[in-house]
Amino acid sequence: MFKKILIANRGEIALRIQRACREMGIKAVVVYSEADREAKYVKLADEAVCIGPAASAQSYLNMPAIISTAEVTDAEAIHPGYGFLSENADFAERVEKSGFVFIGPTPESIRIMGDKVAAKQAMIKSGVPCVPGSEGALADDPKEIIRNARTIGYPVIIKAAGGGGGRGMRVVHTEAALIHAVQTTRAEAGAAFGNPAVYMEKFLENPRHVEIQVLADSHRNAVWLGERDCSMQRRHQKIIEEAPAPGIARRVIERIGDRCAAACKKIGYRGAGTFEFLYENGEFFFIEMNTRVQVEHPVTELVTGIDIVQMQIRVAAGEKLPFTQRSVQMRGHALECRINAEHPYTFVPSPGRISMWHPPGGPGVRVDSHAYTNYMVPPNYDSMIGKIIVHGDTREQALARMRTALSETVVEGINTNIPLHRELMADSNFMAGGTSIHYLEGWLARRKQ
Repeated sequence: MFKKILIANRGEIALRIQRACREMGIKAVVVYSEADREAKYVKLADEAVCIGPAASAQSYLNMPAIISTAEVTDAEAIHPGYGFLSENADFAERVEKSGFVFIGPTPESIRIMGDKVAAKQAMIKSGVPCVPGSEGALADDPKEIIRNARTIGYPVIIKAAGGGGGRGMRVVHTEAALIHAVQTTRAEAGAAFGNPAVYMEKFLENPRHVEIQVLADSHRNAVWLGERDCSMQRRHQKIIEEAPAPGIARRVIERIGDRCAAACKKIGYRGAGTFEFLYENGEFFFIEMNTRVQVEHPVTELVTGIDIVQMQIRVAAGEKLPFTQRSVQMRGHALECRINAEHPYTFVPSPGRISMWHPPGGPGVRVDSHAYTNYMVPPNYDSMIGKIIVHGDTREQALARMRTALSETVVEGINTNIPLHRELMADSNFMAGGTSIHYLEGWLARRKQ
C-alpha cells in the first residue's frame, strides 16, 4: 500500500480523498491555488503546496507543477478526483512516465472512452446497447450526412466526439437545419476540445438518465455496484441524484449491469468508472463512460456500504477487489442534493464570504463539503460548495430525511440553491419518481409564469 498520495484537486472531493487516505493510514499531500489558501482541506493536510495563482490553467491544470510537487514531497501516487485533469490521458501518461501511480484507469482506457465515437464502437463490440446513430465520425460529404439522418430518423442530435459536461451538442428537427448544425458543432468542438470530429445519434424525446457504477482491478475482476438516477438536471448539469433508480425492474437493471462489468473485462478497464445511459420505454442506450470517480458516488456508497474512493486506491496499489458480484448487496435508498453557490432560480453564481454555515445532522445524513463559517467561496471555479446525502430504508424515508436535512441547513452571506431543493423535494412528480431529463427545465419555465 502507498505511504503517501498527492491529491490533484480542490473543494469537497479533495477533502473526501484526504479522509479516505487518513482512514487507510496514508499521508495526504494537497496542492492548492492562491485562491484556495484558506480551504479546509489545505489546513487539514499532512502537507500542502501552493502551485500557482487562482486561474485553473496556472494551477489545477498545470501538469508540470503537480508532478514536481509529487517529486519534492516523495508522494508515490496521484489521485486526480473529478474534473480538471481526471480524464486527461496525457496527464495519466505523464504521471506514470514520471514514476508515480495514477489512481485511475490506464491512459489507453481514458483515450478510448474519452473519444465518444471510439467509446461507442467499443461498447457495441462488448454487447452494451447504444443509441442508434452514425457508425463513426460524420464524413464531410453533405449527401452522406443527410442519408445518415434519414436512416436514423428525425429528430437527431449532433455531438462532439471529444465533448463532455453537456457541451458540444445540437438537436436537429428538420433536414433543412442539418448541415448548418453539423458545421456549427464542428467549429465549436474544434475550439472547445481541440477535436472537430462529430457524430450523430437519434434524439430521444423524453428519456431518463440512469448510470451504472463499476469497479475493476488489474487482475481482470470487475463488478457493478447498482445504478443511480441522475435525471434531475439543468443544461445537462445534474442537481439531484438517487440510488436505486425508482420504477425500473431489477432484472432489467441486472442485465445491463452484468454487460457493463463484462465490458470492463473486455477492454481491460481498471479502477472506478461509470457507464451513463439514457433510459426510455424500458430500454437502455449507452451514451458515454466517465473514467473517474463521480460527484454522486456517495449515494452508491450508502446503499452498498462500499467505499469507492478507498477501492480506487487499493486497486491502483495492485490489490484485488475484496468482493465478488454475488456479495454486492443493495440496501435501502439514498438521495443526494448538490449545494451550489448560486441564485436558486436564475442560477447566477454567488461567490463571496459565507457568514454562517450550519450543516444538517441526524440519522442517515451525510454532508460532503469543504465549506465553513467565514469561508470565502472563490469566483474562479465550479459553484458547488457541498453535497447533502441521505439514506433511508425506503425511498419515502429518504425523501423525508432529505426534507428535514434541507430545513436544518443554514448558509448565509451568499445565495445557494437550497430553496430550489426544498421545493423539488415537495414536488408531487419527483416524489412519485421517474421524471425525465427535461422535467426540471419545464418545471422552471412553469414557475416563471
